[in-house]
Amino acid sequence: MSAIAIAELFMIVANELRKQFSVRGSTLVAVDGVSFSVGNSEVYGLLGPNGAGKTTTLRMVMGLIEPDSGWVEIGGVRTDTDTTGIRHQLGMISTNDGVYPWLSVREMLMYFADLYAVDPPVAEHRLEELSDLLSIRSFLDQRCSTLSTGQKQRVTLARGLMHDPPVMLLDEPTRGLDVVGSQTVFQFIEILKSRGKSVLLSTHRLDEAERVCDRFGLLHHGTMRYEGTLDDLRDQTGKTHLVDMFIELIRAS
Repeated sequence: MSAIAIAELFMIVANELRKQFSVRGSTLVAVDGVSFSVGNSEVYGLLGPNGAGKTTTLRMVMGLIEPDSGWVEIGGVRTDTDTTGIRHQLGMISTNDGVYPWLSVREMLMYFADLYAVDPPVAEHRLEELSDLLSIRSFLDQRCSTLSTGQKQRVTLARGLMHDPPVMLLDEPTRGLDVVGSQTVFQFIEILKSRGKSVLLSTHRLDEAERVCDRFGLLHHGTMRYEGTLDDLRDQTGKTHLVDMFIELIRAS
């Protein structure tokens, strides 16, 4: 298949990614030959226990760190050729994200739109749309420091869509959230799918991934052990649930 045909099928293509770090005089291979692809309107779960290489892989997809070998394409463009342009194609949501306490919700969202060079009229329209979509209209003009945890979470989700990127990266988006907060994230993912976004979800919450992902990549010790739909993984492993698959992986390592 030609590179053009692949780009039309998949918004994200990662090919043979490898990254190692020097840690106290020793070499740690964090990611070792990882490949995967994510199509439009698809949620791809990049799964694994802590230390599996998920975050390092995400950082290479974002262009924040360079792979030692391999490459990533977003919409057919290599991340190492146009890092700034690539970042305009990406939205990132992480549990480490925060809000700016001294700004109102409206001010913060418009600020992030400006960072991505969104025209003010377009940004205003998008703010109005997201206010209803994520139920934040009632506190648009409150300072972020006064918001509840759930409200801050909704603002963070809205922030990721202010520049309307075709690709969304979600790094452990439900870590530390209660059932209601997690449900908000699930609803957000459904919104992304309905809008044709490509979603790369990194999590160690396998039960949640099983609920929302179309395909999966199971990482362990920096390598891709299994990949495909849930049915594909069941055929490959003989196990029914992702948790059981990983328990077997860990026992065998």
